[in-house]
Amino acid sequence: MNAKILIVDDEIDIVEFIRYNLEKEGYEVESASSGTEAIRKAREFEPALIVLDVMMPEMDGISACREIRKIEKLNNTFIMFLTARDEEFSEIAGFEAGGNDYVHKPIKPRALMSRINAIMKRSETQTEVEGEILNLGDITIDPTTRLVTVSGLDMSLPKKEFELLHLLASKVGKVFTRDKILRKVWGEDVYVVDRTIDVHIRKLREKIGDKRIETIKGVGYKFVG
Repeated sequence: MNAKILIVDDEIDIVEFIRYNLEKEGYEVESASSGTEAIRKAREFEPALIVLDVMMPEMDGISACREIRKIEKLNNTFIMFLTARDEEFSEIAGFEAGGNDYVHKPIKPRALMSRINAIMKRSETQTEVEGEILNLGDITIDPTTRLVTVSGLDMSLPKKEFELLHLLASKVGKVFTRDKILRKVWGEDVYVVDRTIDVHIRKLREKIGDKRIETIKGVGYKFVG
């Protein structure tokens, strides 16, 4: 398999426990024990997945996630938060920072490996969004280069933001339900909450404009051009 995974936790026992299970599955594993070290290791190692603890010394996982999301070559890296149930952790804060998923401690080995394998399998099989270049007024969406151009300004979006935008824009005026968006963009084998969509929609609106994506209350979203 040889896919790269970075484990970030200040508890050595947890790191070694996860490392053992991942390496047994054939993954290439690196580790870090703080948020600042995680940023450096992520930049050097370029992992496909980061398993990131929330509460750590020097810099917490939320702050580290925000910094990692500023590194362009890590735009497509999947970030999974680890959090204890009694921690003051907001799932929405995690998604706002750029996280993709979360797992509660204590960790259940089989459940964790099942989720990681599903994430990695989906990452390997969905290498590109298929379709022709979409020209919609002053916005152009190129699925081959994953480049979005708005009023002449080029921007490179994180993977899930791009896939969500491309899905909505592929059928202008069509209402996509939340369930369909989750299945099409995140897949049936990866757990995310509904609010994940809201966070990604908000980020897209900040980048391409507020009026291009319309909320259909209680149903979902549509692209209106």
